[in-house]
Amino acid sequence: MSGTGPLGVGVIGAGVISGAYLDNLTRFPDLKVLAIGDARPQAAADRAHAYDIAVHGDAETVLHHPDVELVVNLTVPSAHVDIARAALAAGRHVWNEKPLALDRDEGQALLHQANDGKLHLGCAPDTVLGAGLQTAQRLIARGDIGTPLTALTLMQSPGPEAWHPNPAFLFATGAGPLFDIGPYYLTTLVHTFGAVGQVAASGSTARRTRTIGSGPRAGTTFDVEVPTHVGALLQFESGASAQSVFSFDSPSPRAGFVEITGTEATIAFPDPNQFDGTIRLWPAGADDWVEIPAEGATHGRGLGVLEMARAIRTGGTPRASGHLAQHVLDVMIAASDSVQSGQFEPVTSSAPSVPPLPVDFDPEAATLAPR
Repeated sequence: MSGTGPLGVGVIGAGVISGAYLDNLTRFPDLKVLAIGDARPQAAADRAHAYDIAVHGDAETVLHHPDVELVVNLTVPSAHVDIARAALAAGRHVWNEKPLALDRDEGQALLHQANDGKLHLGCAPDTVLGAGLQTAQRLIARGDIGTPLTALTLMQSPGPEAWHPNPAFLFATGAGPLFDIGPYYLTTLVHTFGAVGQVAASGSTARRTRTIGSGPRAGTTFDVEVPTHVGALLQFESGASAQSVFSFDSPSPRAGFVEITGTEATIAFPDPNQFDGTIRLWPAGADDWVEIPAEGATHGRGLGVLEMARAIRTGGTPRASGHLAQHVLDVMIAASDSVQSGQFEPVTSSAPSVPPLPVDFDPEAATLAPR
């Protein structure tokens, strides 16, 4: 495999989210999507034809492609580790959809495998690299709110079964609102406050079965395996704290609520599940919010894959790293354990410091030398 030029990418997983990724991966000049595979070869073929991808088939088709350097793993959560392990064993860098793994040991094993193979392991969410959240982080880094002290986040909805044609996996082990939506909010908080030290949480399950609301299986019921409402209290190693709600039980949708309060101001972030949005700042002594437009890239999913690819070529460290994702996984598992124990649970992993992206980071620029 070449060490110069656009990075060769292979995608494994041709489900709903693959379209959002491929819209961007196929247009960024520093990437070249060479192959796509899925356990359902026809699904891979459909995506290949839609995005003009030359090679399609199953996962092995992607892993054996000689020019694939980075595997983008878009499988369901229960398959993340197996696919990532196989890709690393084949000498490929890996980008995982979130969560990184379903338990701490498997996530840590992936980090060790990547390190031993001198490979990069990255993980969603990459929304934290979008213009909205990056602008907010730059304001905090500049000192506009003083020292960050506390946070409040909220995500509630009726649940994804109304719109997703195959939603059962979103209510299975490794998903639910905590593991499916939590990474967007928790990664944002870790970017702001650093590592979490301990977590307390409570949870509940409103209904033991749910009904698919769209697609060819509409009307079919499936079992719910995880809490569908989780409230968490996070204590950071810095002494800061945050309260968060993750719920699939509310008829009233309310997403994207993130407020960080510092010694000098409160800042309202855009939706951490989006790449753009307006930032609002309420300085101490002010009478109302001040709106600040976002600056930076708003392209959408795949931004982290691109930033990782450029880091691979230049010898840098990806911002959406496996190390960061492992810490967020640790936080979510601690919250899940606390739901059962009724006590604060420790978070023993560390979290890397993540510098903001340069405001002029341009996904559509060709920054890598041609082959």
